[in-house]
Amino acid sequence: MDSVLPPGLSLVSVLSLLACGVQVLAAVLLTHRYGGRSSAEDRWVLLWLFYDVIVHLTLEGPFVYMSLVGTVETSEGPLAELWKEYSKADRRWLTSDPTIVSIEILTVVLDSLLCLLLIHAVLKDKYYRHFLQVSLSMCELYGGWMTFCPDWLIGSPHLDTSNWLHLWVYLVFFNGVWVLVPVLLLVQSWFSLRRLHRLGPDDDVKKRKTM
Repeated sequence: MDSVLPPGLSLVSVLSLLACGVQVLAAVLLTHRYGGRSSAEDRWVLLWLFYDVIVHLTLEGPFVYMSLVGTVETSEGPLAELWKEYSKADRRWLTSDPTIVSIEILTVVLDSLLCLLLIHAVLKDKYYRHFLQVSLSMCELYGGWMTFCPDWLIGSPHLDTSNWLHLWVYLVFFNGVWVLVPVLLLVQSWFSLRRLHRLGPDDDVKKRKTM
């Protein structure tokens, strides 16, 4: 089977990418089911949030479990094979690196909770929506920084960038998404909060006139 695939791809890598596609599809279906009455902009936000929490719970959650009871390297099963495939790009995920596991514990617990609360806040137009959105975005960006900065400072000995799939898909694309989207959400929150601030004085004037 591997012999008929393009160079650099294996059956495991193809199945891993297909699994990621299934996660995106699940996020699309959830957005369609629950976000139909939201604005077009908020539907994009919901799509990301559903995908985000799905990844945290179905991929990173099992990684944390495997790393706490052993290592990915010694684990078996489809999810272990997926993480073994990713570890070809970053070997730290194979051996329960303390920094990586610590970040992932925080991500699975805190970020998943923030995602779920933010989904509720977006759907119900809650006043605390942008507080949660800024908090989640900063957590995601901090997690990305602490995942790679410690390794960069020692010359990136654990990263394999010699293979196009490892570099551009596993490292750049999949990690870059968790940089780009949180930045866009921060920008959206900035403009939304600025609009609310500009509306504030007018509302105060109206209240004084009605008193």
